Amino acid sequence: MEEGAGVLKVIVSKGKSLAIRDFTSSDPYVVVKLGKQTAKTKVINSCLNPVWNEELSFSVKEPLGVLKLEVFDRDRFKFDDKMGHAFLNLQPLTSALKLKRALQLTTGETKLRKVAPDSDNCLLADTFITYANGEIIMDVRLRLCDVESGEVFVTVKWIDHPTTPIHVRKR
Repeated sequence: MEEGAGVLKVIVSKGKSLAIRDFTSSDPYVVVKLGKQTAKTKVINSCLNPVWNEELSFSVKEPLGVLKLEVFDRDRFKFDDKMGHAFLNLQPLTSALKLKRALQLTTGETKLRKVAPDSDNCLLADTFITYANGEIIMDVRLRLCDVESGEVFVTVKWIDHPTTPIHVRKR
């Protein structure tokens, strides 16, 4: 992980109605990419509605760019099969972070921004970006692309690194 000003946590909760890639089921896992950083979930055997509940962390300067998710079916004796992909533009999260800083929020819970499905994301429904307990949070339901069916439920959290106090030396 690179040194940064915060941590982007991606909680891959579950998949729903994933595509069949083996005889009657699939062995799905998710690969999450942010820039040059990559992380993946564990494999859930023989399941089209897997529950991962895995937290993947990325250390970054700001939540910029596009979060990419790819779902695969693990195969033992050949290449893993693609089960679709989804993406989420993090620009609304960056805007919410700037708003949080401008409002100087430190406690409580506040809705910062609404994000609607569009060509910059794979959202299935409107979602809100909220500030709660020192974190900026976005719960999303993403439709998988280039596949016959499938959804992935993900929570994205931005957590600022605590600022290091500057020590002033008196003379």
